[in-house]
Amino acid sequence: MAQAEIGLIGLGVMGSNLALNIAEKGNKIAVFNRTVARTKEFYEEAGALQGQIVPCETIEEFVAAIRPPRPIIIMIQAGAAVDQQMDLLRPYLERNDIMIDAGNANFRDTMRRFDALKDSGLTFIGMGVSGGEEGARHGPSIMVGGTEDSWKRVEKVLTSIAAKYKDEPCVAWLGENGAGHFVKTIHNGIEYADMQMIAEIYGILRDGLKMSAAEIGAVFGEWNKGRLESYLIEITEKVLAARDPISGNPIVDMILDKAGQKGTGKWSAIEAQNMGVPATGIEAAVAARSISSFKTEREAAEKILGLPDVPALEVTDKAAFIKDLESALLAGKIGAYAQGFAVMSAASKEYGWNLPMPTIAKIWRAGCIIRSQFLDEITSAFTKAPDAANLIVTPAFAAMVKETDGALRRVVAAAALHGLPVPALASALGYFDSYRRARGTANIIQAQRDFFGAHGFDRIDGADSHHGPWGSGLNG
Repeated sequence: MAQAEIGLIGLGVMGSNLALNIAEKGNKIAVFNRTVARTKEFYEEAGALQGQIVPCETIEEFVAAIRPPRPIIIMIQAGAAVDQQMDLLRPYLERNDIMIDAGNANFRDTMRRFDALKDSGLTFIGMGVSGGEEGARHGPSIMVGGTEDSWKRVEKVLTSIAAKYKDEPCVAWLGENGAGHFVKTIHNGIEYADMQMIAEIYGILRDGLKMSAAEIGAVFGEWNKGRLESYLIEITEKVLAARDPISGNPIVDMILDKAGQKGTGKWSAIEAQNMGVPATGIEAAVAARSISSFKTEREAAEKILGLPDVPALEVTDKAAFIKDLESALLAGKIGAYAQGFAVMSAASKEYGWNLPMPTIAKIWRAGCIIRSQFLDEITSAFTKAPDAANLIVTPAFAAMVKETDGALRRVVAAAALHGLPVPALASALGYFDSYRRARGTANIIQAQRDFFGAHGFDRIDGADSHHGPWGSGLNG
């Protein structure tokens, strides 16, 4: 029997779907699961794809079934379980074999694992896979980090299973060690911001304009035909149109207002802070999810504090206001992407990855959660200006920021005046206003630091820096 081209460990939902995708695209795959019963069940359910699948009951049998050098995808819970699985595999592997973590790993774990194997003859790939269960089965966006040689070994298989955008596969090698998982982390951070801003717009329509779920869904449906066309806008329309089979009410009205999170958004915010790159939209989104989890505290706080004593939102031209909401959401989205790409640019320099920004935008155009027509414009912007300091200073996006600035300002102001929380949209406005202002207000902060800490400061006239405390150096 011909050996498998690739192996996969972990037949949970994501692992099973990815294995079926690999098999369906004509690649023979060996599979192994900790419980033999699950391996047998998976094989039986594979139906017509069974001829492409080699089910294995032991690690030794599994490794022997794969053509060397052996690429082995590990699709299990991130963290210590991956290290344990790698330790179990290592005694059976040979030189140049490749262990591939395709879970939602912290890129620092990926770098550690990569370094731990670099003198062993084995190698490691950290592979970000976006698109959820559906993407894994029919075509995800794939972000690969590892050696170029290891990428070449898996390129054919991964290209065959990746999502396609106008026949271009949404997969790329992005650099060594943790590059792939870092880019996936920032993808998820942008996703957090995007989802939060959609929720804020939904809140204005629901609580401000008192629109029903169906009416709001129709608004998102219209937006999905224009500049906001994207997967998240599309599913928002579908969610708002769905009915609860038990009560008959809109299902969104039956869902508790507590949003979960797996940690990647938080990692994005932490790494942005570590590198000193503002990612305020991501930070606001992570904080908003955290606040949402304090349901009992929020209910108690409303009884004590009440809602803001402000007038109800009334608009004289509803259609014009909804148009402003559309433009404000576009502006906020621009801010989130600009921040995400700025964080990746800083990380690229920090870790020597040379991340290809146009390529990243390209592989996010299909398969992933944040896929949208917007990414074509980002690809074009970074292709024309690969060394741009920030997405919002490229000609196309500078024009969009100027075009949507007024709407974002009006929406944030209206929300604030009428007690409607919009932390992510407000953060986008603050980001734009701070970034575009040549003379900011940090001089007073630096003056304060100098007064109590003798830090010194840079003078606007270029003269020698003064060191505090001021009482001994400045007049008055």
